[in-house]
Amino acid sequence: MKTALPLVGIVLLLPAAGIAQRGELVWAMKPPAPKYTPPHQPRTSLDEVRKKHAGHQAWRETVVDDEHLNAVWVWAPAGDKVGRRFHPDTRTWWVVHGGRIRFEIEGQQPFVASKGSIVQAPAQTVYSMETVGDQPSLRLEVNIAGARTLYPADAEPPGGGPFQWIKVRLPRTPFPYDRGNKPHTTFEEVAALLDAGKLRGTQHIVTDDRGAANFIYGYEKNLPPLNPQERGHFHPEGAEFWLVMKGQIRYPIENQGVIIANEGDVVYVPKFTFHAPRWYGPGPSCRLAMNGYPGIAHLFEAK
Repeated sequence: MKTALPLVGIVLLLPAAGIAQRGELVWAMKPPAPKYTPPHQPRTSLDEVRKKHAGHQAWRETVVDDEHLNAVWVWAPAGDKVGRRFHPDTRTWWVVHGGRIRFEIEGQQPFVASKGSIVQAPAQTVYSMETVGDQPSLRLEVNIAGARTLYPADAEPPGGGPFQWIKVRLPRTPFPYDRGNKPHTTFEEVAALLDAGKLRGTQHIVTDDRGAANFIYGYEKNLPPLNPQERGHFHPEGAEFWLVMKGQIRYPIENQGVIIANEGDVVYVPKFTFHAPRWYGPGPSCRLAMNGYPGIAHLFEAK
């Protein structure tokens, strides 16, 4: 006889509705919070990642690799080039955290991205990049899980690996920049609009059926008083992770206690795990929230 999983009364809150507006009461399954599996950690410190690779001219460090998304820190020396390529069925995006990277994306004028830039290329869209200037670059590269890379016929695919490269025919059409997606968005432009009151709430930077990146910016001084007992919410069908782009974020995470994350840190919570992120400190704070669903369900415990 199978043992039934525990149920808990949950208030469903749609992200766009705002924290104060509660949804209808529903029953939701709440098994214990899953354990963390490598490479995932509650907090991946960028300082620790840098120390790990000290002295390396180029390196990659995977920080997220789950059923929905893959995220890798990439450190590249000045002059490093990523040749022309594309993904046949998936969108990819990058958050530049250091240095300057020149992007060439099919259908767009070339541009140079620097710290705070969020760049994306839709499916079947050829792109390339180069670290320009005399300094190395650092970027967080995010792909849909299982993404494959193809190369135009006039480009050279990488050697090695357990398979061979063959030429095939592909009726290729670059996917559009729709639903508010843009090739290049900067931290400064979005933060300035929010500070000026021209935008409110969470800003959707990447919107894809299989992935999302949301810009969440503000000040602790504008929040209600801290309730140390507040558990926040959980997501029943997928994990979520954040890159802290500015200031600090306070994270109470189920079974992990309270984590204070700094700029450059990546924080990860598995599905079914209560968490309550909150802007922290005297200045502005910003987290880029990423998950596998553009309108991921937020489930709050009923009071």
